Amino acid sequence: MAQGWLQIAVFFAVLLALVKPVGIYLAGVLSNQRVFLTPIVGPIERLAYKALRVRPDEQGQDWKAYARSLIVFSLFSWVFLYAILRTQGVQPFNPGGFDSGPWDVSFNTASSFVTNTNWQYYGGETTLTYFAQMAGLAVQNFVSAAVGIAVLAALIRGIAARSAATLGNFWQDLVRILLYVLLPISILGALFLASQGVVQNLADSTVVHTLTGGTQILAQGPVASQEVIKELGTNGGGFFNVNSSYPFENSSGLTNFVEMLLILIIPAALTYTYGRMVGSQRQGWAIFGAMAALFVVAVAVVYFAEQHGTVAQHAAGLHTHAFDGSTGGNMEGKEQRFGIANSSLWTAVTTVTSCGAVNSAFESLTGLGGAVPFANLGFGEVIFGGVGTGLYSMLMYVILAVFIGGLMVGRTPEYLGKKIQAREIKLVTMAVLVTPLAVLLSAGLASATDAGKRSLYAGVNPQGFSETLYAYLSQANNNGSAFAGYTGFIQPNAPGNVGAYGITFADLLGGAVMVGARFLPIVLVLAVAGALAGKRVSPAGLGTMRTDNPTFVVLLVGIVILVGALTFFPALLLGPVVQSLTTRLF
Repeated sequence: MAQGWLQIAVFFAVLLALVKPVGIYLAGVLSNQRVFLTPIVGPIERLAYKALRVRPDEQGQDWKAYARSLIVFSLFSWVFLYAILRTQGVQPFNPGGFDSGPWDVSFNTASSFVTNTNWQYYGGETTLTYFAQMAGLAVQNFVSAAVGIAVLAALIRGIAARSAATLGNFWQDLVRILLYVLLPISILGALFLASQGVVQNLADSTVVHTLTGGTQILAQGPVASQEVIKELGTNGGGFFNVNSSYPFENSSGLTNFVEMLLILIIPAALTYTYGRMVGSQRQGWAIFGAMAALFVVAVAVVYFAEQHGTVAQHAAGLHTHAFDGSTGGNMEGKEQRFGIANSSLWTAVTTVTSCGAVNSAFESLTGLGGAVPFANLGFGEVIFGGVGTGLYSMLMYVILAVFIGGLMVGRTPEYLGKKIQAREIKLVTMAVLVTPLAVLLSAGLASATDAGKRSLYAGVNPQGFSETLYAYLSQANNNGSAFAGYTGFIQPNAPGNVGAYGITFADLLGGAVMVGARFLPIVLVLAVAGALAGKRVSPAGLGTMRTDNPTFVVLLVGIVILVGALTFFPALLLGPVVQSLTTRLF
């Protein structure tokens, strides 16, 4: 077990070491400054502006124009992806001869990838052409991630502005994030993954003859290029059905370590970027400290739970032998290559962000270990979160904490010299509550209707409820991971309660939840940015509450936990908590 803790500590140390240099570079990109890639990328950037007919230096946008450009671009992206998914039969790079899937699955998939969710009701290697994977899904992995970072950039400018009217230009932010951040890192990352054995080709599936005389079909394809942006953009959708537990996506302990770093590096580094852009590095470190504290607790709980197994396993005598040499750990659903420590760490990493990629089976977690993904998603994507989305979501909690803290001590709520008034608090409250409301309404509807129950593979029990609740937690938080059993695709060997009507219900409701829970908060965040941008900055006085010290970090963590606990704790009691206290193996 000590070896596992050491591996976790090394990962966090490397992540911490990268926060500052990556954060400085991201600040240069988002501030439209010259960076070391400018001589190479600059000509392409200028060509992109000409193609888009945009003059960013002369065309600043207020929050409404910024939001309008973002929504129009995302709508076009959705239509483009849906068209690709519906025309697979005539596409090139289709060695498997795949045709298009059901229309409702295509609807869900298009909604999923445009919203950076990557929820998958299908198996990629048995459903999608290479063209759909590359021109459809991989492209959306890039642009949906760029949209999230662009919203954050607009919010930071609104906070840092001195009575300004504009938040920048969406098209300039989109182009610079793609050209200077996501594409260069993805190219280098794809080359590294390919060098380590991750597949990258356009070949047909290979038939392999096993040692026992049987045959096995091994799917291949352009995996490495999609794998890297899947992690870097906190997208999470796997080229293969079993995602990053498959050696062709995640070939070794080294690639596992690098892929986890790719998931967290931009969300973590953006806290340093924030401090640099608002002119107070302590502000960035304070937010990083709050996120890191919650992250460390999540890792510790899931690792402890998986290392010790469940009540049911001990009652049944199912003592497994863990990768690090100890006994009693829960190795069900985990890869021997990674063991309990790296599987637990990945579980925490992928659910504190909006990534959703997995290297082990969540439905095989212990009850207490399975509560950690629930809790991480219940906090609303603020523990690092997705690229851009995590920090702008946490900044909503920061403003809320400033308001509550000001009321508690009888001081005027101010943040970085700007008074927090009724308009901002109304917008922040709506932004914070949109996602929980979407989760509870959709999970309740799915649990209370016959159509929703038809998607339950496990049946009506604590496991089935956990699968339903987690499905909509994941989709509403644009995460994409799953507890497996809740389905939106007809399975050949499914029990009789899984029918086409229920499947369509899950596809359409899930797609609507993903779109609504993605873009409604974005519009509200941009409205907050617009409201703050127009405020004058007042100098700090004796009555100003500091927001860059440990006291505020504790208050911020408390507000995050309080909102998450009050919203989801009753629902968690009905699912994973019940399972952790029972001796029955569901």
